[in-house]
Amino acid sequence: MRRAVSIETVSENGTASAGHVLFVWSPAGYSLRELPGEPPAVGHVFEDDGRSLVVTKIGSSPLPGDRRPCAFSVGA
Repeated sequence: MRRAVSIETVSENGTASAGHVLFVWSPAGYSLRELPGEPPAVGHVFEDDGRSLVVTKIGSSPLPGDRRPCAFSVGA
């Protein structure tokens, strides 16, 4: 079964070279967000839309040519 992936830009200045991307799980599928700063550490728990999520790994961005790190999350 394929799930939809949406991309939400959250960066302040619109540059693609700074910050990180975050894969956020939800029952409807994953969304990909662009955020400033360093990615959260593996094990970091955060809230999103009333759900608790945990970062399970830090990897490469899934966006072609993007060198930023990506934090992957799942439901906690």
